[in-house]
Amino acid sequence: MSESYAGKINRKLMKKRRIIDSAAGREPADLVLKNAVYVNVFANRLCTADIAVAEGLIVGMGNYSGKTEVDCAGRIVLPGFLDAHIHLESSLVSPREFVKAVLPHGTTTVVTDPHEIANVMGTDGIEYMLQATEDLPVDVRFMLPSCVPATPLDESGAVLDYRAIDSFYDHPRVQGLAEMMNFVGIIAGDDQPVEKIVAAQAHHKKIDGHAPDLIGNDLNAYIAAGVYSDHECHDLQDAIAKLERGQFIMIREGTAARNLESLVPLLCDQYSERCMFCTDDKHPSDLLEKGHIDYIVKKAIALGADPVTAVKVACHNAARYFLLNNRGAIAPGYLADFVLIDNFQDFNIEKVFKKGVLMVENGTVRDFPAPEIEPYLTQRAHSTFHLGRLTAEDFMDHRPRGIIGMVDGEITTQDAGYSDRIDVEYDVLKIAVVERHKNTHHIGIGFIQGYGLKSGAVATSISHDSHNIIVVGTNEAGMAAAVNRVVELNGGIVVWDGGAPIAEVPLAIAGIMSDEPLETVNEKLESAKEQAHGLGVGQGIDPFMTLSFMALPVIPSLRITTRGVFDVGSQSYV
Repeated sequence: MSESYAGKINRKLMKKRRIIDSAAGREPADLVLKNAVYVNVFANRLCTADIAVAEGLIVGMGNYSGKTEVDCAGRIVLPGFLDAHIHLESSLVSPREFVKAVLPHGTTTVVTDPHEIANVMGTDGIEYMLQATEDLPVDVRFMLPSCVPATPLDESGAVLDYRAIDSFYDHPRVQGLAEMMNFVGIIAGDDQPVEKIVAAQAHHKKIDGHAPDLIGNDLNAYIAAGVYSDHECHDLQDAIAKLERGQFIMIREGTAARNLESLVPLLCDQYSERCMFCTDDKHPSDLLEKGHIDYIVKKAIALGADPVTAVKVACHNAARYFLLNNRGAIAPGYLADFVLIDNFQDFNIEKVFKKGVLMVENGTVRDFPAPEIEPYLTQRAHSTFHLGRLTAEDFMDHRPRGIIGMVDGEITTQDAGYSDRIDVEYDVLKIAVVERHKNTHHIGIGFIQGYGLKSGAVATSISHDSHNIIVVGTNEAGMAAAVNRVVELNGGIVVWDGGAPIAEVPLAIAGIMSDEPLETVNEKLESAKEQAHGLGVGQGIDPFMTLSFMALPVIPSLRITTRGVFDVGSQSYV
């Protein structure tokens, strides 16, 4: 029997009275952090007091007694950290495993854009992620994917217009519309992207941006359309131009893109109030070896930022931007999400509390249940490959094809001419993208130079943003075998040589995430990298991340799609 409205009000009334009585000191709090030196984001300084918690909320700072008391002398108490923009799928593990990885680093809230899984599963992918993140000890909030696919040139598993995502705005954990990558369409006033902005505004939601190096009237038009933020700034001039036009800037320090050093001057009185931190993507080794938002805060302090300002940018500013008005501060009525550190220089996290419950102590995470996911969605997520078995002949094409020239240390490429054959001696390898969502048998073929492979093939089902299978090889038979093995695994990364896989990383959830623990995935991933480097892939190249971006036809100059090599500048196939 469902609870009546009157019953609900009465239950909440009893809870509210208990909060008030604890705040007033008439009854003991559930938890008191004694002798706490804490960051006050409203006064922009350190304060000292007992911090009292009842019913998962901070009820007061002052002199309190509690049922449980924790002496915080010699420690600094911070609000829980908030990642303003991340794709959870980039961790290559399930949301539960992601939470287990970031909670010890003090992250208590993340805002995710599930566009990776939505490109594979459509709205079922969004629903899967909503269910897979329910009631986790890190609050997972959502921005709805704005560009599925990222461009009409892609062949993804779904095409989502504003009608497809509209009902999700009613979900209590949906904050708005995610990064509007199609800034060209917005500036041109094209119907489909502008419709999505209009619909998000009709629901009174935030709209995040993605517009690197946009300037002048084009930038004005993009912001005037209703885009509130940007996380693509890689230099100070770009960021300040956007700040001066009223946008909020998400300072990104992730795995694929690191912008903190360039943008740390923004952490000053003039600009910091409109800045926040994000990671965008975090791969397993990065999470395990460096950390999460705590790593950004520590690095910002080392680069000269004021510690209190850096902490405020890591929690309070993002909470205000997303209208999450009960988090990001240590004050009465806010969620009791705390991080205890030793000092600002070493920044070692000793304890993490979520809603007043001790969830992490000295790196050990308290166990928590996995969310329940509908069997249909689980089965759907593990059955996303729809293509037949391939042979060497499928990758043979004797016509001249464009050569994608890799650029050292960059994901941009250059035009390296044409070839009609593999030439390992000159590092000209065959590259292909295999459509895997709808069994179209579309296979785009081209060549790549700069990858370095001397033998075998490398294939992966992580290829942004449509996540078809991308493969590079020194021979067509190895390419076909590597792709077939990816399909047998229901997705993953395969390094193939000598007639067999010599390394593989299964990614059975939509072909982009693993069911296994983060540590296991990281071990397999690092082993696969080692094997790929052993076959000749350059040591300065991430063998798989590099490939994953070669299929994204919005980054200059040459890319490869399921239809062949594409020149981004001229918007034509070569």
